[in-house]
Amino acid sequence: MTILVKILGTLVALEFFYIMYLETFATTSAKTAQVFQMKVSELQRPTVNTLFKNQGIYNGLLAVLILLALYVFVSKVAVMILMGYIILVALYGSVTSNPKIIVMQGGLAILTLIAGLI
Repeated sequence: MTILVKILGTLVALEFFYIMYLETFATTSAKTAQVFQMKVSELQRPTVNTLFKNQGIYNGLLAVLILLALYVFVSKVAVMILMGYIILVALYGSVTSNPKIIVMQGGLAILTLIAGLI
């Protein structure tokens, strides 16, 4: 696995830890409202708050899996599968929610996948 794949993959993991932070720990913050284009009052609704926290844990787990694939198991195949999965989820989000998601959430994963394929 190249150093470029490790750097880009680590950046993807950090991005997903940041998403986890926003969704799980700063759920009702102004920054979370801005990033997700929602009102703070909406984020404070108990059902929305719970959904965000659960989604945050999912994103944090993705970050952990990426780091495990990069540094513990050192598996390029696992890294590429995870990047492919992230890209597919970002593509789905861009079609169903906001077109910018493919770039915002999938951009680094796309670069990582390309770096791993060349």
